[in-house]
Amino acid sequence: MMNNISDVYENLTLDTVLLFNGTANSTQETASNVVSTAALSTVLSLLILFTIIGNASVIIAITREKTLQTKGNCLVLSLAVADLLVACLVMPLGAVYEVSREWNLGKELCDIWTSFDVLCCTASILHLVAIAVDRYWAVTDIDYVRQRQSWHVGLTILIVWLVALSVSVAPLIGWKDEQHEERVLNEKRCLISQDPGYQLFATCATFYVPLIVILFLYWRIFRVAQKRIRRRPGTRAESRLVTATVMASLVTEMTLISTTTSSSHPSEASRSEDYLWDQSKEQVLKKRRRVNLRSKRERKAAKTLTVITGVFVICWLPFFTMALIMPLCEDCQPSNALFSFALWLGYANSMLNPVIYTVFSPDFRMAFKQIYLNSCRF
Repeated sequence: MMNNISDVYENLTLDTVLLFNGTANSTQETASNVVSTAALSTVLSLLILFTIIGNASVIIAITREKTLQTKGNCLVLSLAVADLLVACLVMPLGAVYEVSREWNLGKELCDIWTSFDVLCCTASILHLVAIAVDRYWAVTDIDYVRQRQSWHVGLTILIVWLVALSVSVAPLIGWKDEQHEERVLNEKRCLISQDPGYQLFATCATFYVPLIVILFLYWRIFRVAQKRIRRRPGTRAESRLVTATVMASLVTEMTLISTTTSSSHPSEASRSEDYLWDQSKEQVLKKRRRVNLRSKRERKAAKTLTVITGVFVICWLPFFTMALIMPLCEDCQPSNALFSFALWLGYANSMLNPVIYTVFSPDFRMAFKQIYLNSCRF
């Protein structure tokens, strides 16, 4: 009897300890989830806020400042509109999806959200291609900027949005994989159509072809700019300076020889030597300054183009690599965390575009200062 009571007591004690440990672990896990959810919500909210502020600032600056209302800036304005739509229509629902860790908003809203996602992000990327083409023509064709018409820029913007629309509506009219509905309703995952043919079409049209075009155009722009920097009007003058420097050195040597063989007029020879030497030294310094200026311009051009292409590749390459692999390889599925990180890294490109495409322009910087100074006064 005593043994039975002892066994019951030990079992109750063991159950109590296990229950206490389980409760403590559950409490710790709940607290950890709350902290991680709050941190994730804060980061995503700030990303959305900065994206809205940056692109809204570009739109306000172009619409208010007459100096910025150029044909080339129409492309930048349309790019800002596309990125603002990403921040307003795509990122908020994406943030809700990330925080809740499952899709509970139904199949129809999933289709609408993914369509807006593809439309706005594709339009943003294709605007980068249009800006690269516009800059390439402006650099390679001297008459392009003067002869460029408003309808030409408008047609370019229309083509960009039509291509983006064609990519985004394809799943809505039936180009979906067979598991799409089951994935949304049962697995609570909202993804764009995973049909291999559609993904190949979408990733090539949205990223890989634009990437090749951008890399080629900016490489050509840098090469043309490099040649023009090296063929500036001062180049012939520099060659004449080099010749003059060499002649001055030879004359100086002849003067020195004459002073050793003849002692007549030593002061005149000395003055002539000093004058020629000063002239030679000044010409060498001028040539060196011109070379340094040319190198600085080349480095600045290379830095600007590297930033533009580098940010684009870093932001979107991980996502589109996964987007292409996922439908083709069932055993190569990335983790949810990795996929989410790649997706939001791509969204971050919409936040960085206003900085990249305006920070190098003094007119934009001045317009931003006026906007923020006026807002601070109120």
